[in-house]
Amino acid sequence: MVEAYILIQTEVGKSSSVARAISGVDGVLSAQDVTGPYDVIAHVQAPSVDDLGRLVIAKIQDVPHMTRTTTCTVVHDSGR
Repeated sequence: MVEAYILIQTEVGKSSSVARAISGVDGVLSAQDVTGPYDVIAHVQAPSVDDLGRLVIAKIQDVPHMTRTTTCTVVHDSGR
């Protein structure tokens, strides 16, 4: 399995609704609205890098009110 963190910027005042919408997408382990340069951070999981790309492009980026995403793929999980 491939895991990643998706850093999301939203339209002003839309972070909670974006986080709620993303949390319902298959493959999303969590989605939280946060403070700082990003408005939402989602933790996602997919069977392969190709599937991860499809998840981000076809499902997550399809959620309304997002202005930008940055995908950070996990390369090593020191907690496991």
